[in-house]
Amino acid sequence: MRSSTIYIIRRIVFAIAVIFAIIIFNFIIFRLLPGNPIDVLYGGKILTPQQMKMLYQQFGLNQPMWLQILIYIKNTLTGNLGISYTYSLPVSSILFNAIINSLILGTPALIFAILIGMWTGKIAGWKRNSQIDNVVTNISMILWSIPAYWLGTLLILLVMKTGIIPVSGMFTIGTIYPNFISKLFDVLKHLFLPLITLTLVTFGSYTLIMRNSLLDVFDEDYILTARAKGVPEKVVLNKHAVPNARLPIVSMIAIHFGYLVGGLVLIETVFSWPGIGYTIYQAILNRDYPLLQGAFLIIAISVVLANFVADLIYLYLDPRIKYEKFK
Repeated sequence: MRSSTIYIIRRIVFAIAVIFAIIIFNFIIFRLLPGNPIDVLYGGKILTPQQMKMLYQQFGLNQPMWLQILIYIKNTLTGNLGISYTYSLPVSSILFNAIINSLILGTPALIFAILIGMWTGKIAGWKRNSQIDNVVTNISMILWSIPAYWLGTLLILLVMKTGIIPVSGMFTIGTIYPNFISKLFDVLKHLFLPLITLTLVTFGSYTLIMRNSLLDVFDEDYILTARAKGVPEKVVLNKHAVPNARLPIVSMIAIHFGYLVGGLVLIETVFSWPGIGYTIYQAILNRDYPLLQGAFLIIAISVVLANFVADLIYLYLDPRIKYEKFK
């Protein structure tokens, strides 16, 4: 069996093991607190006898602990994450809609950040120690260090008086859309400010990583050999240096994808964007523990899957990587 195939199988097994560990940790953490899970998750809420009976059956509290774990794993794998007592809806449906909204915001922002960051990083690395390099590097470092909520608040203050661009929400409240195009246009208007904010605070990291990686690649023997043979500088840059310098970007994409799923709390809160970050914020305010427990589970699994995909991309981009060391 090829070493790359063995590596993929091992990464799949490892990812599954980590996901099951997360599920069990999610089960245990709420049982370490005083009382039973119903007291923890629904404490202070008035429940009818029928609701109490249903919850006892759901959590299997009249069963041995090992059976409770199996019941919890079964419920989790089938998408039964409980009922949010804030919205009186299944947690899974709430989180599904919230994740879709977060991806609507985060996916284009991530794509723009990657494209802009790789382009500016390539220019800075190619023109190293030049004025262009200094300008690009300094701007990237400034934007990377600015808190997202601060930049978002600043943009809101700048455009609020114009009334041209909406500053909160995903839709215009009370609007009846005559067709899908009108609704889409309204969503795009609401998307503009949070999209700009997220792109600005993200692309700097890709610029700096691309620049530094490119500088390392420029010192490799094959680059020096290509230059010694008289290969044009642009060909050296685009055909030899950039393809190898982009590998560290893959790890950053995986990290940022996990951030997109669960780390948009501040940006979504500033703009009242109904994604998973804003949902978590509301769940904390309302002490909606079933929703928080489900959100923690989804975020953790998303990060594991994002890193698994990053490993596969690494294998595709650089088949020379020797995975025999993982045997």
